[in-house]
Amino acid sequence: MVWLNDQQKIGVGLVSIGSLFLILGIILFFDAALLALGNVLFTSGITLLIGPQKTFYFFARKQKIRGSICFFTGMILVFCRWTFVGMLVEMFGFLNLFGDFFPVILNFLRQLPFIGPLLNAPGVRAVLDRLAGSRTSAV
Repeated sequence: MVWLNDQQKIGVGLVSIGSLFLILGIILFFDAALLALGNVLFTSGITLLIGPQKTFYFFARKQKIRGSICFFTGMILVFCRWTFVGMLVEMFGFLNLFGDFFPVILNFLRQLPFIGPLLNAPGVRAVLDRLAGSRTSAV
């Protein structure tokens, strides 16, 4: 089991609350205030979760620079109240930045009691594996 220090626990909370605000902002017809607050909380939560130096290196890596530019440009557009366009640009950047984690998240969700059997159903499994980019092992 992985133990988190106090700073990382706060980071997990900020990422969770930021994600909740982003979802609520989208549900409430792209409410600029909720989206902006969600962006700030999500980004600061990631910084607290993995540390400032690792966060900088994550966003500044050569293969992630296009995603980083789109993600932060989308945040700026949301702050300027261009919420729909900003969220589209930000989602493109988010997928480029965090797309590598989707297979890991999908495998974790498949281990959960109620969600796992739904995600392991034959038709659903094939579609999600294709969307997440999961690969089957050759062994």
